[in-house]
Amino acid sequence: MYEDGSTMTQEDIDRFLAYMDSGQEVVAGSEIHRLMTAASERAMRITSRMNASFDSLSDTREQLEHLFGRPLPEGVGLFPPFTTDCGLNTHLGEGVFINAGCRFQDQGGITIGDRSLIGHNAVIATLNHNMDPELRANLIPAPVHIGADVWLGSNVTVLPGVTIGDGAVVAAGAVVTKDVAPRTVVGGVPAKLIRTL
Repeated sequence: MYEDGSTMTQEDIDRFLAYMDSGQEVVAGSEIHRLMTAASERAMRITSRMNASFDSLSDTREQLEHLFGRPLPEGVGLFPPFTTDCGLNTHLGEGVFINAGCRFQDQGGITIGDRSLIGHNAVIATLNHNMDPELRANLIPAPVHIGADVWLGSNVTVLPGVTIGDGAVVAAGAVVTKDVAPRTVVGGVPAKLIRTL
């Protein structure tokens, strides 16, 4: 067991991320599913500590770097509380800001471009369950890509496999089920085009 309570080795992490990034289905009870659970337990330990005791924004940044397993780019900021199911497959650009209450399900991969703003209580999901009831516990990863200079309003939900283009705005409360073109404003459930910028 490691300092953060994890039982995952770097080899485990690399194997897990390579599999998730391949988009292959994760069979319930498989070795990859076991690694997914171990990554979730690690993330819950780290975020529980981060959210329970605020010291400073620089301390929060250090904890995020530990959670993500890599240094953060310049200017990345986050207001806790923050939760993630994994943490190891989130990639942030320079100047990204994540407001309080956000939840990232990042096993399938979340990439957020430079200077993007993520509003209060946003949810970004990257996993679907198999639609066959007999295989429902199996998981299918699909990455979310958020471009540069994007603004997600508060309480936005972004579903697996979605790409949001550079400069787009997603209105508060929207549920994004399909790709969003660059420099557009979308809103509603499901999100639809409101106007271009």
